[in-house]
Amino acid sequence: MSADGAAQTHAQSQKLLELLGMERMSLSSKPREAQDSTEKWMRYLGFPGGILLFLLILYLPPGAGLSASAQAGAACFALALVWWVTEPFPTYVTSLVLMFLLLVTRVANDKTIMYVLGMDVIWLNLLAFILSSMLVKVRLAKRMALWLILRFGKNASHALLAFLILHMALAPLIPATAARAVMTLPLMVVVAAIYGATEDSNNNFGRNLLLLNLCGISILSSMTMTGSAANLIAVGMIQTMADQRVYYVDWVKVGTPIAVTTMFVMWWVGQKVIFRIPKDERVPQLEGGLGLVKDQYEALGPLTKPEKKAIAIFSLVLALWMTDIFHMEWFGVEISAPFAALLGAVIVLFPRYGVLQWSEAEIPWHLLIFSAGAYAGGLALDDTGAAAWGVKVLFGSFDLKSVPFGVAYTIVIAVMMYSHLLTTSKTVRTLIMLPIIITLAKSLGWNPISFALPAALCIDWVVGLPISGKPNVILFSTNQYSVGDNFRYGITACTVGVVLLVLSAMTWFHWIGLTPAFWATAP
Repeated sequence: MSADGAAQTHAQSQKLLELLGMERMSLSSKPREAQDSTEKWMRYLGFPGGILLFLLILYLPPGAGLSASAQAGAACFALALVWWVTEPFPTYVTSLVLMFLLLVTRVANDKTIMYVLGMDVIWLNLLAFILSSMLVKVRLAKRMALWLILRFGKNASHALLAFLILHMALAPLIPATAARAVMTLPLMVVVAAIYGATEDSNNNFGRNLLLLNLCGISILSSMTMTGSAANLIAVGMIQTMADQRVYYVDWVKVGTPIAVTTMFVMWWVGQKVIFRIPKDERVPQLEGGLGLVKDQYEALGPLTKPEKKAIAIFSLVLALWMTDIFHMEWFGVEISAPFAALLGAVIVLFPRYGVLQWSEAEIPWHLLIFSAGAYAGGLALDDTGAAAWGVKVLFGSFDLKSVPFGVAYTIVIAVMMYSHLLTTSKTVRTLIMLPIIITLAKSLGWNPISFALPAALCIDWVVGLPISGKPNVILFSTNQYSVGDNFRYGITACTVGVVLLVLSAMTWFHWIGLTPAFWATAP
């Protein structure tokens, strides 16, 4: 290696060592640099393109059943979506523009728009970042990340696999996806740095790591009916509208194989096809390799008192997240995920006995503004009926009365899977989609559960865009990947899921009596 090359490698390793030694995890608010000429042109064209699409939707004759406010809401959201994807401005600036447009187009009033800053999801993000800052400040996140690399990180493939297995273990225990995102984010940032991926120097390992985690957090929530509140709503709808009860084991039998298989497919496809990791990036990039990682780990010594406090505090919060079903019986009040995090934050910040001061808490306010705009736009689509109208138009454009079961099933699954691009709320999507699907199945003469339960598995697959879910917003703030990267990876995962659900309807689902013969016609 040349002297210049050696000096560059040494400088990079020193920078990574500084990141490993930091006492706070900083999520920068600065715009992500364009990676190539294509992204640069997207930014140039995105600004006028968003405005043009806004005017086109706003002034087109309203479609049948689409109100003026719904049309305006769709126009505002379309402009924001183009700008979020092409990034002519920082994402939080686009969110602020969207909130202003919702007001001046009279889609929503000022109180409704500003209300999103008080939503429980915004508070959960804020409080969870306080807990995350605690893990970083006391160096517990560093200890866990270094151990993970020493145990599984001899190569990039094993490091990615370790995170996949971690999320498989956490998903049934912690139904709050944002909580899982925040508690594992410090590990992602440090492990990414060890492999040379930082917000200033992206590489394909970082893209694979963050996006595999994103899919794991969301998709693996579909393994069990308790994986998210929306899953339970779907179960209730199937019972009340279709008069069929879905038991826990019923959901596991159909949900777990699909979710786990998809994640292993994405683990392989991501690093081999979508974001191929070069051979020289498949090993730790720190000068000295795993030996240096081992030295860093041993230098931490035994657990310190602040680390033990952090473990105790985080264990308390995790216990409250995992036992929420028993809270009314135990305490006479339900302690929701945000309030469990609030209790943890109080202890963390408590004078003398806590482990963190307010000035040391790394709270990414730009991320909260981005989230607020996304939720304001999503709620506008839901409240004005634009999202429901779009779903009905999609289903109404297909004549499913004379087609075999498998054709109708495939269309229903595809619409349900990709419908998360229209709304940011899993609950609202469930409330809109499941009644339509159950009613459709009845009108076609099929058992409603044969459509409804497989469709319900798609509820948690909100991985297509950074605005599609709470974990998406959190992980996107690391600047490790672009909106386009997210879309490519997420839509690939969703497509894998659709293919597996269709193949399962031909085989596994049919064998266990959930679906009829794939090419059967309605009785």
